[in-house]
Amino acid sequence: MSVQSRTSVESLPEPDATAAAHSDAVRVHIAAAIDEAGGIISFADYMTQALYAPGLGYYSAGAAKLGAAGDFVTAPEISTLFGRCIARQCEEVLATLAGGAILELGAGSGRLAVDVLGELASRECLPECYYILEVSADLRERQQRLIAEQLPQLVDRVQWLEQLPAEPLQGIVLANEVLDALPVECVQLDDTAHVELGVTHDDGVFRWQSRSPGAQLHAALARLLVELPETPAPPYRTEINTGLEDWLRAVAGVLDRGVMLFIDYGYPRAEYYHPQRNAGSLICHYRHRAHEDPFLYPGLQDISASVDFTRLAEAAQACDLEVAGFTSQAHFLLGCGLDNMLAAAADQSQQDYWRLTGEVKRLTLPGEMGERFKAMALVRDYDGPLAGFRLQDFRHRL
Repeated sequence: MSVQSRTSVESLPEPDATAAAHSDAVRVHIAAAIDEAGGIISFADYMTQALYAPGLGYYSAGAAKLGAAGDFVTAPEISTLFGRCIARQCEEVLATLAGGAILELGAGSGRLAVDVLGELASRECLPECYYILEVSADLRERQQRLIAEQLPQLVDRVQWLEQLPAEPLQGIVLANEVLDALPVECVQLDDTAHVELGVTHDDGVFRWQSRSPGAQLHAALARLLVELPETPAPPYRTEINTGLEDWLRAVAGVLDRGVMLFIDYGYPRAEYYHPQRNAGSLICHYRHRAHEDPFLYPGLQDISASVDFTRLAEAAQACDLEVAGFTSQAHFLLGCGLDNMLAAAADQSQQDYWRLTGEVKRLTLPGEMGERFKAMALVRDYDGPLAGFRLQDFRHRL
């Protein structure tokens, strides 16, 4: 998601009657789950239901999510140059492997798939198959429509999946802004205790409810506090993704040989849990406004949290993967030839050139997406080059 200033809840636009009715249905569904669980659920469970409940959750229902008509904009919607740079990295990996497939996780609008495939076709380096794992039927239809419209000659090379491939593949796994949408647990450090922040409700109105952390969360929190260079002073609220290792193990199981490329917003652990970041990183997006209330308009807004890239690196090692590169989005894109692509556009119309220049700034400037977003490469049985990490490698910061 592009960088947005945070908005007060009072200034957010109200949903229309149809959207409000849908949100009410989601609210009833989650409230019933809370009642069934005895009056409280973890925030991870709340986030799962609000985003992914079949037919109800934000990513399962039919409203537009990305682009001007949605709630937020991701890098592929900002510029085709983003996907073309990804394609250059894929080309290098496929050439090293002497062929292979690409698996994209959560393809959003389908824009990234179109740009990657289009660039690889122009460079005569198409994958054997381009798999898209998409659990949302609505998004799957949108992706299919976009690819059919813009790359009709390549439709037969794309295959949609509702679950991970049964057979391991050789090639590349792509995940752009996927990790931030994985459910997280919320914790709070008070003067006298470390508590989990669960979710309860009063007549369908959701609110935080503290409770003692369960064994898994307690162990993760204790380990985290030992590892931090400076213990945050209470009151301090943050998030922990306790399910990341299991999730990565499942995804890594489909990669026989090749590269997993993750691009997302987040920090190494010491920065993620810095004492000054005492309100955590939970962020919601609704109608291109960012705010901090995850209980507002359930089913109508996105909920996400920044990525702890140190935890991702640890999970990779536990899954027999090697961390082969970690850098900023700006350095990754420049390493893949973004500056050369812009220079090659100089012979286009002045209007087009300045439009592309503006897109490059949004993708690379520190105040935009350039530093807040990071790229990480995880590899299995791959020791070839990775152009996106040649300019700067921040693995020492993990």
